[in-house]
Amino acid sequence: MSTGKTELSSIISEKMGTTKKQASQFIDAFIETVGGKLAANEKVQLTGFGTFMTRNNAARQGTNPGNGEKINIPAKTVPAFKPGKGLKSLVNKK
Repeated sequence: MSTGKTELSSIISEKMGTTKKQASQFIDAFIETVGGKLAANEKVQLTGFGTFMTRNNAARQGTNPGNGEKINIPAKTVPAFKPGKGLKSLVNKK
């Protein structure tokens, strides 16, 4: 089961005592800010939660599953997340 932006906005608005619209704006601002930092090749570290960063995937050769042809896959930068100790503890609480 996954939680979408609408449900997340509802949860955050209840916890913070704000409107759903304000919570949604907060989520948008967070995503835009983290995305901008990653685009500038900077890390975003939230102590206890984790670190957002980028990783470079080298160019490589792959196979087209439809016809078996060899294809060249170009190098690219991808976003990555490394969970922090606090988040790991929350997830593994029993």
